[in-house]
Amino acid sequence: MAQLVSFTNSTNIRMKHMNIKSKLVIFLISIGILASCEKEETPTERNPNLPENVIDENEEPVDEAIEVESFVYNGLNEIYLYKEDVPELADNYFSSSTEKTEFLVDASSPESLFDDLTADFDRFSFITDDYNELEERFEGMSGATGIQYGIGQISNSDFVFGFIRYVLPGTSADEAGLTRGTVFTEIDGQQLTSSNFMELIGQDSFSINVAYVQDNQIIVTDQVVNLTDDTYTENPVYIAKTLNIDGRKIGYLMYNSFTASFDYDLNAAFAEFQANGVTDLVVDLRYNGGGSVESAVDLASMITGQFEGEIFMKEQWNDKYQTYYEAQNPEALLNRFDGNVRSGSSINSLNLSEVYILTSRSSASASELIINGLDPYITVNQIGDRTVGKFQASVTLYDSDDYTREGASENHTYAMQPLVFKSINVDGNSDYINGLQPDVEYIEDLNNLGVLGEPSEPLLEVAINSILGRSGISKSRVNRMEIELLGESGMNKADFQKMYIDRIPAVIQ
Repeated sequence: MAQLVSFTNSTNIRMKHMNIKSKLVIFLISIGILASCEKEETPTERNPNLPENVIDENEEPVDEAIEVESFVYNGLNEIYLYKEDVPELADNYFSSSTEKTEFLVDASSPESLFDDLTADFDRFSFITDDYNELEERFEGMSGATGIQYGIGQISNSDFVFGFIRYVLPGTSADEAGLTRGTVFTEIDGQQLTSSNFMELIGQDSFSINVAYVQDNQIIVTDQVVNLTDDTYTENPVYIAKTLNIDGRKIGYLMYNSFTASFDYDLNAAFAEFQANGVTDLVVDLRYNGGGSVESAVDLASMITGQFEGEIFMKEQWNDKYQTYYEAQNPEALLNRFDGNVRSGSSINSLNLSEVYILTSRSSASASELIINGLDPYITVNQIGDRTVGKFQASVTLYDSDDYTREGASENHTYAMQPLVFKSINVDGNSDYINGLQPDVEYIEDLNNLGVLGEPSEPLLEVAINSILGRSGISKSRVNRMEIELLGESGMNKADFQKMYIDRIPAVIQ
């Protein structure tokens, strides 16, 4: 028999902020010290600009026992955006190389050192012990049960549950017939709580019970679905369609990640919009946590087209790099609207002077960059909830002489993803720590999520009403479920809510 769970009504959904840096690695490097009667030569870091037969006496020795710690310190000292906010990263902090070595030896792990050397307010820099997995994530590859979900807690209660935002095609969830709006309160027979949901849903395979929301009640059924975590490459262009409404050709694009390897698919969607004579566009970024900066510049250029060569976004690095670029290569600090995707193909542009962008508290980084970068040029109508508030970009650092993948140490697979610059639009707007506020607020209601891409889907309907000049918000906003968003899909993944550049710039000598 179905069970009913009642809860308090309200009109807002709030995310519980987890002011925790991404510490994705729990592996500790063991320190081995070999005792010998003979004194062994200590390996050194060589200056790559010197011939092999020349030794620089100023080069610091690298103890293999602290190889990763040395990489962590040197990389952050070199290029970390907030270097000036961490006293230990000052170039003159240590009086000698011995003092620096002692500091690194005292670190209990590379992760703890990374934590100590990143600013307290930095929520987004992270370190990983497996850069192969990180690279796969940036290509859109991961394991997937097929459910893209949120984890909510009913306000003024301890009741925790999951809800499906959308289902990935061809996955176990899709084959099981799960759909947007499905709710689950248990995983593997265990009731979800605020303390166990991350562990339970982080498993490779698990079962969920099936429930749904109706009239502010969670109705739990007897159905149980088994989900398997299979290797999957997600196409971020989830929906691209043209709606013919009242004589208007309205393009709708649901884009869920700025994934570089799918730029072709994104450009193809705009070619279809062009062919269909689209005159109005809704870009749905409500579940898009970000990704490649270059993909964001390309999307902005597809939406417009009339601003090719104009400044879309400016970069602000740490003092060392900013001073260098301003003096030697100021153009490197500018990201301009362009005419080609990274493969070289011409961008299919709509030349719009107005766009409608759907957001939520899961919209972050590159999604916010689209809004902030376009705002000085065209009318950007933001509809939904406020965004996360991430305006910084990161880059992958490997343990090599120039921090690139080539020549990376073969002794480990550690990599770092520190913040390296903040984005600023052409009018100077940045530092939107509290997110970007919508022009029209509409928060998704679990009583009525609707079908994504259909004109009756509530958030899309608000946008369509705005385009057509219809008055009023679509569905009733009373009797709304009030929940706190505790977590969501990808929250334990390395690329969660990240905006990144593809290549590290040349190390400044």
